[in-house]
Amino acid sequence: MADASAPYRVKGATGDWEVVVGLEVHAQITATASKLFSGAATAFGAEPNTQVSLVDAAMPGMLPVPNRECIRQAVRTGLALEAVINRWSRFDRKNYFYADLPQGYQISQLYHPLVGPGEVEILTDEKDENSVKQIGIERIHVEQDAGKLMHDQHPTMSYVDLNRCGVALMEIVSRPDMRSPAEAGAYLRKLRAILRYVGSCDGNMEEGSMRADVNVSVRRPGEEFGTRTETKNVNSVRFVMQAIEHEARRQVDLLEEGGTVVQETRLFDPDKGATRAMRSKEEAHDYRYFPDPDLLPLELDEEFIDECRASLPELPDHKRKRYEGLGITPYNASVLTAEVETARWFDALLDAGAEPKQAANWVVAELFGALNRRGETIDQSPVTPAGAAELLRLVADGTISGTIAKQVFEIMLDSGEGAAEVVEKRGLKQTSDTGAIDAALDKVLAENAEKVEQYKSGKPQLFGFFVGQVMKAMQGKANPQVVNERLRAKIG
Repeated sequence: MADASAPYRVKGATGDWEVVVGLEVHAQITATASKLFSGAATAFGAEPNTQVSLVDAAMPGMLPVPNRECIRQAVRTGLALEAVINRWSRFDRKNYFYADLPQGYQISQLYHPLVGPGEVEILTDEKDENSVKQIGIERIHVEQDAGKLMHDQHPTMSYVDLNRCGVALMEIVSRPDMRSPAEAGAYLRKLRAILRYVGSCDGNMEEGSMRADVNVSVRRPGEEFGTRTETKNVNSVRFVMQAIEHEARRQVDLLEEGGTVVQETRLFDPDKGATRAMRSKEEAHDYRYFPDPDLLPLELDEEFIDECRASLPELPDHKRKRYEGLGITPYNASVLTAEVETARWFDALLDAGAEPKQAANWVVAELFGALNRRGETIDQSPVTPAGAAELLRLVADGTISGTIAKQVFEIMLDSGEGAAEVVEKRGLKQTSDTGAIDAALDKVLAENAEKVEQYKSGKPQLFGFFVGQVMKAMQGKANPQVVNERLRAKIG
């Protein structure tokens, strides 16, 4: 088995190669229902060209007006990433021609972005809570999205859908700090979690509200960075990891054959798990960037930034540490904070009075298992946090056993009834009646006299067998603690 702590390397015929990865994540600001510079809607799945204003279509005389909420959400995101918030920033025009870009330029921020350096903390080994690594954020700039070309509607022509044109994006640019597909996957999952906690982006990669440009290069360990390629618009964590693995292998093979890696833009084919060349990679000067003459610089005051900071929720790392402080294991705390919906549900469970450690174990083992079987998310759970807290209280106070609790939970899932109601209607209360328990014990011991002798002769593991037989005979309603006490009294 490979050593999980060993650095990731690509094996070549002439030795090992190190992979260097940086990600440019385009996150749509979904917290607002309108675009960056116009009031047009941004709903996903609308009929083509039904969400296009005169500004988006670049009609003569139309002037952009910044959406204040988009700027606010970008600042909140920067603060969540512990990044520098630039009090003065500016919009630039990035000039290029493409059929889905009516203006002939994209309004972006190259030289003076809204958000400066920050960082994201990841675990390089999910099973090791101490394998912490900081991934640097170079900047976050705000820009407008382009439209979309559709090539499969007609055999000889392409159609243009401008619904996405002008949608507000945050481009979150990492430093080239990742050294494996796994680290890139961990970074992307953590970044998506933070965005969802903040509420600035829903992180839905399938719908395109979050996608990544993947920059990959290879080098001999310790040498200078090699020439990088950029694989555009990869829309899942798994595909990002596959793209890195394939592209690193391709570059190593190319270099070892005496070739040269060309700086270029590539596309990822998910069906083949491979990248292919798209175009040579342009430099900034090729786009003829210059300050947008229609937009004044953004100047933020301290009151605005303080309001953004005060609006932030408890973020994943802080929440995980708080859970651990309540006695929850590091693994369970990580699972419970990985998705904001799960964390909110669990917080509601705690607010309903559940004991933290017991509740965490139950959610991770029982609730998640049931939801996976039913194909449901935690937001779709038929059992509410208050209902779950009631069930756990019945176990804690001895009303029902852990075994009966599983049965009650299944009934709750199917019927929508409360735990106490299920227990009462179906007569599932746990009994501590020593007379009934003694009667069941005597019967089990009499029927298994040979095993009793084996136990007394030095096979203590049979104790659990006797307990199980009594619980079975009493249909799981016997108090296990009383069963254990009475069994010890009878057989020592």
